[in-house]
Amino acid sequence: MTTTAPTLFSEIDNLIKGLKPETISSERKAVLQPLADFIQSKVSENKEIRINFICTHNSRRSHLSQVWAQTMANYFNIKNVFCYSGGTEATALFPMAAETLQKSGFQINTISTNENPVYSIKYANNEHPIIGFSKKLDDEFNPKSEFAAIMTCSQADGGCPFIAGAEIRIPITFDDPKAFDNTPQQAEKYNERSLQIATELFYVFSQINS
Repeated sequence: MTTTAPTLFSEIDNLIKGLKPETISSERKAVLQPLADFIQSKVSENKEIRINFICTHNSRRSHLSQVWAQTMANYFNIKNVFCYSGGTEATALFPMAAETLQKSGFQINTISTNENPVYSIKYANNEHPIIGFSKKLDDEFNPKSEFAAIMTCSQADGGCPFIAGAEIRIPITFDDPKAFDNTPQQAEKYNERSLQIATELFYVFSQINS
């Protein structure tokens, strides 16, 4: 699928052009395929595409996935894609996750500061910012029906067997960069996870025929 002239910030656009989706294993592609199929079915029926990325604390992997999915939809010019994130409990968007996105070219501004800060995350000049904060998966901010629930961590996948309103539930789990918090490899491992998520979501959206 060809893309239109990019509207993304140039740093993000350049990062995406350097991704290597050919490194994704056939086993991992099989894990990703149900999400591509869900998106394609909605595109083919000219329906809105709602994707809620769910993890236990909605602090790291689910936010990285939400932001990259929304960005890839823009990159591949796939309309009416609305990406969300939530947790089985609310904590806070972990600062290193936000910092990792900022280093990748996203413009991040803090809207409010408290125990659960709210961030504006922009990937393009003329697109609505993503509002990033930790919330439960059934928060009023999130969709109530006709969405795909993407389980980004095995703990949430196992501990939350039923997602109310979800059309489909798809486990696409990622290793938690939290394992490297307060270590010398922290920034490196968060960036590594962010790039993995970006690469795999690039692959998913590249499969879509609009």
